[in-house]
Amino acid sequence: MRREKHSKGWNEIKTNDSWAIFKIMGEFVNGFEKMSVIGPCVSIFGSARVREGHPYYDLAVKISQKISEAGYGVITGGGPGIMEAGNKGANLAGGTSVGLNIDLPFEQHDNPFIDDDKSLDFDYFFVRKVMFVKYSQGFVVMPGGFGTLDEFFEALTLIQTHKIHTFPIILVGTEFWKGLMDWIKNTLVEAGNISPKDLDLIKLVDTEDEVVEIIDAFYKGRTLSPNF
Repeated sequence: MRREKHSKGWNEIKTNDSWAIFKIMGEFVNGFEKMSVIGPCVSIFGSARVREGHPYYDLAVKISQKISEAGYGVITGGGPGIMEAGNKGANLAGGTSVGLNIDLPFEQHDNPFIDDDKSLDFDYFFVRKVMFVKYSQGFVVMPGGFGTLDEFFEALTLIQTHKIHTFPIILVGTEFWKGLMDWIKNTLVEAGNISPKDLDLIKLVDTEDEVVEIIDAFYKGRTLSPNF
């Protein structure tokens, strides 16, 4: 006998939502407890679809190595592609390698370069994003897709609205990001939707040395701490 698909009513949805609060709280508590003892880190974002041997993958390895050698841990989304490269570089340099994994139906799986005690799993994107923002001293944004853009623009919004401390947001890959930056300057700024000074929040580079120079220069004389 064919089973009819069950459609949840408002009362059932309300009950499920109420119980979900406890799971959400659990993810926050676990994340705060584990991330708060790791120390200053830099997050690296980028496409999950590139593989070893791709120029951006190899560059991400070099960047994360340099970041680790400068005394910062590296945080990634814990999956393949640029995330794997970020954890790999930190691992090769003997630095702290953190992975904030998310349960997805495709693309996402743990990479082997995350420290055994620094791999966290999340069901909720918004909880995971709080961990990235709260415990990162900077965002290094490699070429990527919608998820990468989401992290990039959310950080800009939170800094612009003074909800978090300002920290370096570095786009890596001039050729890749040029079109977006031109649109931001020629459309958003010209329309008056953002201020020209908001562009100062974004740095555009092509090399691992430039990334570390920007981070070191920003924190010279500043105290390293969580962002809220």
